[in-house]
This record gives sequence, C-alpha cells and structure tokens, in this order.
Amino acid sequence: MKLSVNHAVRRRATGAVLAALLLGGGVVGCSKGAGDQSPALTPAAAVAKAAKRTEDITSLRYRMTGTVPGEGRVSGEAAMSMKPLAMSMKMTAEDQATDGPVEIRLVGKAMYIGGGLKAAKEMDGKSWIKFDMSALGADKELNTDQLGGGQADRNPATESTFLTGSKNVKKVGSETVAGVRTTHYRGTVTLDDFRKSLKGQDKATREKREKALDQYTKMGVRTLTMDMWIDGADHTKQFRMRGTADKGPLDMTVTFLDYNKPVTVTAPPAKDTVDLAGMMKGVQQG
Repeated sequence: MKLSVNHAVRRRATGAVLAALLLGGGVVGCSKGAGDQSPALTPAAAVAKAAKRTEDITSLRYRMTGTVPGEGRVSGEAAMSMKPLAMSMKMTAEDQATDGPVEIRLVGKAMYIGGGLKAAKEMDGKSWIKFDMSALGADKELNTDQLGGGQADRNPATESTFLTGSKNVKKVGSETVAGVRTTHYRGTVTLDDFRKSLKGQDKATREKREKALDQYTKMGVRTLTMDMWIDGADHTKQFRMRGTADKGPLDMTVTFLDYNKPVTVTAPPAKDTVDLAGMMKGVQQG
C-alpha cells in the first residue's frame, strides 16, 4: 500500500467533503406544508421566521448542486442527524477526474471516506479511508477542520440565517419547488452587516452563527446574493447562495427532501477500510 496514493485519495475525497459540508451549510428545514405564506408577513419578517425555525431541526435530508470555489461543479445528496451527530452523503465532483461519487460517512468520532473502485485498486482492495478523530487528537470534540470539512460538527441550517442581515430582502413571487408551493425571496447581504445584526441574539445563537460566518470570511467572500423558497408552514424548501471567493465563484442550490426524521448511519466493513491513524503510526515507526 503506497502512502502517496493514500494522500492522493485523501486530497480528492477531502475536496468533496469541503464541497458537501461547506455547502450543505446552506441547509434549512423543509416541511410538507402547502400554500404560500401569509400575505401579512413582510419579506424581512418571513425570512426571519424561517430562520427561527432552523433552531428546532434535529435531522434532515437534502440534495445539492452548484459550484464550489476551487473545486468546480459538484452535486450530491446527504442525510444528517444533529443529536447524535451522524452523517451520510454522496458527492460527485463533476470537473475532476474521478471514478464516480465520493461517499462520506460520519459515525461517532470517526469519518469514513470512500474513494471508489480506482482507490480500491491502489489500496490493496480497500475502498474506504477511516479518519479516527480521537486518534488524530480531536477526542475532546469532533473537529473536522483537520480534514478540510469544518462543518460536520454543527447544525448546517445556520447559513440560511445570513439573509436576515440583508437590508433589501424582497418577494420575487410564488413558485412550486419539488412539488411544494413556496414563496420566493431574494436579497443581498454583506458579511459585515450580518455580523452586526447578531448583536441582539442570545449568546448561544450568536456564537453558532458567527462560527458559520467565519468560514466565508476565510474564503474571501464579502457579499452574498441569497434566495430562499419558503413554504406555507414557514420552513425553507430551497436555498441558493451566490458570491465571489478568493478561489472563484460560489453558487450552490440546496433542496430539502425531509427533516426531523430518523437518520441511521453505519460504518463500512472493517475489511474494506484503511485506518489512517494506524497507517500513519506505522510510517512513523518505520
């Protein structure tokens, strides 16, 4: 088994993790409520009400498509549970030479990345790489920043609240999204304005949203154009985020399939898995 090959697989898979987890960051809860929102709600109030709903999300399932800075076009589908934390997603990097979707599973304090058949041929038939958070020094808290993800340890609904910092939210119209009647809203928001809008929030909410905001600051994004499609039950059915980062354009659309339903994620078979921590230990001893 070649360490250089594993690094290549890890690099390719980590790109998919970043795309999936970063832009799963646009996720907000969906519901099966029908009909447009109450006409009595102003656009700003409608967006604020939908943002408030994100605080109660315990699990969700969604699909995504778009462009990630530095990675190109991506698409995928994911399911996530917040408590206990668990995740399963399949991502395809359409502009990269891969042998198919990359699958990511988060189980307990371990993240598993499946590199596909090509990776298996280069890793003695093993198609999964295991990143054990405890063995990699993240036993106090799940810290996927070590893998380039940086999003798996928090509710991915948070980024949807950015639109509450916009000063020009407007109603675009009524549209049907994935069979659900919605009201479409759009606005632009600078990251500075959103940060200022957090002053009136409670400490826990403010810290969570500031943490989400920091990743976009690090990307070099200063202004976002955001769209939200909100259903009759005041949940967001679809979300789009556009902006310019240091490494290129950001443009992701996330459509929500369900939420607050049981999510079960299992680890891949041990016989198909390479333990990165064990491998690194062997290299150091060697």
